[in-house]
Amino acid sequence: MKLREIAHSRTGDKGNLSNISLIVYNIEDYEKIKKYVTPAVVKEWFKDIVKGEVVRYELPNIGALNFVMHNALGGGVTRSLAIDKHGKSLSSALLNMEI
Repeated sequence: MKLREIAHSRTGDKGNLSNISLIVYNIEDYEKIKKYVTPAVVKEWFKDIVKGEVVRYELPNIGALNFVMHNALGGGVTRSLAIDKHGKSLSSALLNMEI
């Protein structure tokens, strides 16, 4: 199953950080994304983009995980000449992950 079947996402980016949240549609799916979408899995998923640490914050009351990805925007979102690495693009890519 793809993540997008059970979760949606909100994003942000500042400087060279990208911030992606996953929010389950049904709270019953929170433990599933918590188990399968680890910082190591996210780092591997974005291995060609994210050069720094991936930190996961858990928000069980709202069924969400928040991933802060360091050194993810090629030096800064407004400085990069690469294709769009803004959070919205990265979150769409994350929602394509099979779990």
